[in-house]
Amino acid sequence: MTNLFDESKSIHCGMPVDTGVGALIMPSGWKGRLGEFKHSAPIELRTANGKVLQGETCWPVKIEIDGFRPVSNEVVFLDMGDDEAAHKPLLGYVVLAQAQAAVDMPGHRLVPVRYIDMK
Repeated sequence: MTNLFDESKSIHCGMPVDTGVGALIMPSGWKGRLGEFKHSAPIELRTANGKVLQGETCWPVKIEIDGFRPVSNEVVFLDMGDDEAAHKPLLGYVVLAQAQAAVDMPGHRLVPVRYIDMK
């Protein structure tokens, strides 16, 4: 991820894909590594168990998945509590669709999608 208004600020890391998550989710403690954002807003997130959490969405960022085209989107920062260092970011389905990537479940990998879905 790279802050599009300060390209000297970026984060390079691996992360699991979660197709049940829409956005790119990052621990709030990582926000400073991307610098100041042109836009941000509070946001509510609902977890799989129904709990509602408070986060902050910030944009624009360039998101690059190895082997796929870069996309511009937002990143959602979420306070992950005292154990934030143990939490990993999550890559959601919106960014995957933009990057024309799909999950190959049996192969546990991302594969290219030829067309962006317009249905």
